[in-house]
This record gives sequence, C-alpha cells and structure tokens, in this order.
Amino acid sequence: MAQARIRAPSALDRLEWRTEPGLLDYPAAVADMTVRAEAIAAGEAAERIWLVEHPPLYTAGTSALPRDLLAARFPVFETGRGGQYTYHGPGQRVVYLNLDLAARGRDVRRFVQALEQWIIAALDDLGVPAWTAEGRIGVWTSGPDGAEAKIAAIGVRVRKWVTLHGLAINVAPDLSHYDGIIPCGISAFGVTSLAALGATAGISALDAALAHHAAAMLAAVGPEAGGA
Repeated sequence: MAQARIRAPSALDRLEWRTEPGLLDYPAAVADMTVRAEAIAAGEAAERIWLVEHPPLYTAGTSALPRDLLAARFPVFETGRGGQYTYHGPGQRVVYLNLDLAARGRDVRRFVQALEQWIIAALDDLGVPAWTAEGRIGVWTSGPDGAEAKIAAIGVRVRKWVTLHGLAINVAPDLSHYDGIIPCGISAFGVTSLAALGATAGISALDAALAHHAAAMLAAVGPEAGGA
C-alpha cells in the first residue's frame, strides 16, 4: 500500500524515491548525492528523494563553531551544508533531496519552508504535534518534560540550483549520542525523538507518512517546469 501511495501522485512520476537498506557510510552518501546533483544540473538524471540511516557520526556545517564540539565521541565530517553541528545515527531517518530548483522557481527560502511543513505534516500523522520557532532552525515539539525540544534538523546546500543534503528526523536514536555536541549551536533546548515521546511508530511508519505528503511538499517547493 505504501509503495502505491509513493507512485500514485503525478508530481512524483519523474522523481526517484529511494530507500537505502542498512547503515550507509556518510562519505559515500555525500559522494553519491554530489554526483547525482551534477547529473541533474546537466539534464542527465531525474530528481531524487533518498531515505537513509547512518552509523553514529557528527557533521559540521558551514557555520559550525569549534567550541560546539564538546567531545568527538564519533567520527566528525566537515560538510558543505548550511548550519552547525548535528548528529546522525541508527534510529534517525535522514532524507537527502536532490531537487532541481532551476525548474521549480529558484526560491531557496520556499524550499526550506516546504521541508519544515513536510516534517510537521508527517509527524502529525503519527500523533506528534510539531512546529517551527522564530530564530531557531529545525522542527520542534514538546519534550517528555514539557519543554520545547528539537525533533528534526534541516541543513541544505544548493549548487547550480540543485539541492543537496536535507533533513533528519529522530525516530528512536540513542539521544545520549548528542552529548558530544551542542546541536545546531543551541544550548538552551534539548533534543527528543518519537520513542522518547512514547510514540510507537517506527521508521517505516514515518517513511509512509513522508511519502503521503511528498507531493504536497514538492508543490510547495514549486511545480517542475513543464510538469503536471
């Protein structure tokens, strides 16, 4: 049923939706998405939404501050995405998007806002209310203690008007792994996950929710030039 929902909307007919099995090596993922972005810019490949999980690691975005790396508990990778330090690991759904913004209106801010609303809609399907917060990157919810906590991070790059990197949603990662960094440079708020909130939905349920709202997200980014 989930596969049928992925392929049914015309907005996804020309786009590859790929789910990677197992834990994917981070440098391999970056190399793959970079090659794909170049091919899209050259008109030689279709857009792609790529769902992956990584082994435990930290990434440093272009605004990362050395002081926010508290302890290099896991490999640290400098990456070309925007933002600061973040964590990836098992139990976290990472979504990499190679979308052609040249064909979708060349509006990076609209792209990021579409990702935020995509995450919020998917989490709502799973019974978790979430929102954005003025001046804070990512998507937020009420943590187990009632305080606001981040449940999803966003970090993107645009090269030749093709997007790279994307978002990460905490399903059931080991949240203690965040102790080695100040996530996104924000120390006043913690991080949480679906599991920490008592939600029973796993990664497959999240994937189905993301697939269900993917066409709406793409329409919000901007309709593909010449598409339906």
